[in-house]
Amino acid sequence: MSVAIDTFLGVGLLGAFLLQLLRWLRVAQREHYVASSLLRFLARWSVPNVTSSKMARFWRYRPITLGQVLVVLLVFTLTLDAQRWAALDAIAYGVFCPVGLSIKGRTSSLDWTRRLKTIACVATVLGIIIVGAGLLSPRVLIAPTALVIAVPLLITLSVTMLAPVEDRAARKYVDQASERLRRVRPMVIAITGSYGKTSTKNHLASLLGTGEGVVASPRSFNNRAGLSRAINENLADGTRIFIAEMGTYGRGEIAALCSWCPPEIAVVTAIGPVHLERMKSLERIEQAKFEITTRARVVVLNIDDERLDGWIGKLVAQGKTVRTAGSTSMVASVLVNEREEQWHVVVEGNEVASMPRVAGVQASNVACAFAAALEAGRSVESLVANLGAIEPVANRSNVVVAPSGVTVVDDTFNANPASASVALSLLASLRLLGRNVVVTPGLIELGPLQIGENRALASKVATFGAELVIVGRTNAKALGQGFIGTPRRFDTREQAVAWVRSALITGDGVLYLNDLPDHYP
Repeated sequence: MSVAIDTFLGVGLLGAFLLQLLRWLRVAQREHYVASSLLRFLARWSVPNVTSSKMARFWRYRPITLGQVLVVLLVFTLTLDAQRWAALDAIAYGVFCPVGLSIKGRTSSLDWTRRLKTIACVATVLGIIIVGAGLLSPRVLIAPTALVIAVPLLITLSVTMLAPVEDRAARKYVDQASERLRRVRPMVIAITGSYGKTSTKNHLASLLGTGEGVVASPRSFNNRAGLSRAINENLADGTRIFIAEMGTYGRGEIAALCSWCPPEIAVVTAIGPVHLERMKSLERIEQAKFEITTRARVVVLNIDDERLDGWIGKLVAQGKTVRTAGSTSMVASVLVNEREEQWHVVVEGNEVASMPRVAGVQASNVACAFAAALEAGRSVESLVANLGAIEPVANRSNVVVAPSGVTVVDDTFNANPASASVALSLLASLRLLGRNVVVTPGLIELGPLQIGENRALASKVATFGAELVIVGRTNAKALGQGFIGTPRRFDTREQAVAWVRSALITGDGVLYLNDLPDHYP
């Protein structure tokens, strides 16, 4: 009988392990296989509303979760040497926890790429080795029991072990991209910044005219794998200008990109607390972004940003040509100033054009794009003629009126403190006569600033007289603390959208601010 029970429990533990493996592989893939991400997300799901890596903040959370209860029971049963009860507990954890972390996924499912299959195989082999070693112990269920709980750690170890292998595999595509750049010889314009990269890239492509030998990297292809793929797939013979968006999660990454994709013109849009959770400080973010200037002949800076304004002297001393841009700094060489719903484009102190402002487009990003296009050799006249082609990025402060008569502001592309304020101001500027509602999961990856920034965001929502609808648990506590009144909360964006459609009528307005994938709690 005891052998049959142990066999039954062993099969159950195997199933629980596989379910946990599928859950956490999806998180690893969504987080671009950054090993440390698994541990951060384990903390998020184990302790809801964790918004800082500091241990002092770990216990400011919502009510106790099922996963916490099961882990405590597991420790208790192991202490009592009740391995079968511990195995049952681990099976329950593996099947149901973390509650809400879907295996299939609502927003994205597993894509069984070569890399994902390799990680899954290595994690499974490591698990077999651990279980095999455990069979030598009289407590044969202890190793597989512990393994179910430790799946995120197992995947983290696998990703770390495979990193050198993946680096070598990626090098082949980088070499192909580098060779294509040498053969085609386009002018490379590289764009980075904590935010505004994609918008500025799109605006620059519109100003230059994509039908005139201009190729821009696709929307999110801004790391080594994405940029090399963009070049290998899109850089045709006759391409004269290649616009490369460059992102980073740490120092050295942009420098590495520039080593094989060297820009002649570098554009920096802003320095802010985006990815602060990973990069730890604004100083490190600034240092990482500065790397894009090393090989560039010309550097375009948005000097509305005080940190970027401070770069001018250093770059000039290095012999760089610096072109300044902005929307508020009157000394910028390219100024796109907004007055009375009009954009006024000023180049070297002379107004060259005025046009109606485009909703959802930030004037400073247009100024950076205009300045870069000038440095690429385009005439002022040709750029003025192309100003009408500038459009907002999809899901970035796009304003539409739904068939129901409700005005919808879609700002779900991503969000940071600066863009969130712009989106709220846009909603307020519409001067709708009915209810204003803001649907948001809050702001993420702000490290120790995240709690305060989400409180401030909720406070601004209340100041604008809007209702607050919170999606998910990630920032629910901080948003609730900052809001004056009682916000609504839904577990998923789909539930929030359903409520909006049932509650709002003609004359009302809703701002969808940010959208988190469902591997966030």
